[in-house]
Amino acid sequence: MLYSWATLQLAFGRARKRGNLMLDLTIVRIIFVLVITASAYLLHPFQSASSPWSALAGLIVGLCIIVFELRLEKVSLKRLIGAAFGSVLGIIGAFFMSLVLRWARPDGGGSSQLIPFIQICLLLWMTYVGLIVGAKKGDMLNLSALGGIFGGEKVSKKSFKILDTSVIIDGRIADIAETGFLDGVLVIPQFVLRELQLVADSADSMKRNRGRRGLDILQRIQKMAHLNVQIVEDDFPHVRDVDMKLIELAKVYDSKIVTNDFNLNKVAQLHGVQVLNINELANALKPIVLPGETMRVFVLKEGKEYNQGVAYLDDGTMVVVDNARKMISKTIDISVTSVLQTTAGKMIFGKFDERMHAVAAAAAGERHDRAPRKSEPAPAVEKTTVES
Repeated sequence: MLYSWATLQLAFGRARKRGNLMLDLTIVRIIFVLVITASAYLLHPFQSASSPWSALAGLIVGLCIIVFELRLEKVSLKRLIGAAFGSVLGIIGAFFMSLVLRWARPDGGGSSQLIPFIQICLLLWMTYVGLIVGAKKGDMLNLSALGGIFGGEKVSKKSFKILDTSVIIDGRIADIAETGFLDGVLVIPQFVLRELQLVADSADSMKRNRGRRGLDILQRIQKMAHLNVQIVEDDFPHVRDVDMKLIELAKVYDSKIVTNDFNLNKVAQLHGVQVLNINELANALKPIVLPGETMRVFVLKEGKEYNQGVAYLDDGTMVVVDNARKMISKTIDISVTSVLQTTAGKMIFGKFDERMHAVAAAAAGERHDRAPRKSEPAPAVEKTTVES
């Protein structure tokens, strides 16, 4: 299925940010390969080969180095340090083992080439084992404890935040990002983009609108200059569920998941992955109401219990009002009796006092009736002329 125009714009925005850096790296790599090719052409490292063949060999060597460098970019600093440390230990171990072999069989053991061959095999074997084991165990290193230039490695990983599909469609993440409360790198997995694309191309108009809204939100986030948005290609083909893919990706990057999905929140916590729940943030930011306070609400509908009315605050908080069934579609003053905190949010319980409302209404009517009286001017006396 072809990507929509919005998805293509996201990819174009990402490529534009990295365009200048990639262009500089490409120029440096081309110069590097050309220098190696020219050196091989002029120096003739292979005596039996002519200049063109030497230049071709130099070109192949340069390209192999570039491929190795491109593969090395994807390796984390911890694994690089672990691999280097392991390979150095392997070389040192192979050196001491070679010395032991040379002292044990100074005559070569009946063959002058046997000991050198064993020494080379030991060197390659120990170096390879040290490299592989060091790279695999490199993630266990705590570079932040070293300080200096290594102190930021762990911090940068912890600052990664992965966005899931639900929080993108919800849209509040863009408002939070604009306020500056989100720092670090916002990671958008490619499989989340694919899920958004499927929703945007759905036959259902409601799903289609939700998918397009999510793509618009991503464009809005990507245009924020203070944010670093990255689209990662990592995928887990053996995992079918998108939520489990998010959890696996969070484990790989040692990052947090930003979501408003209650089930994903619980499952991620079971797997030891930290979650930033937008709904929990919204509930925490709701104004605190204490029992005994008076508040004005608009009674919208009838409640479940007898003689109850239900109202909603501007932030969506439900207010259950006793003795307010007769006041539906009216704005009234209530007295807060209790506040209940649930997983879905806060619920406020209040009570409507008809007598206080009647007294207040009467006082308001009396003030309205007491309009200032204006004094009427006295009638003018007409003077008549009596004819004698």
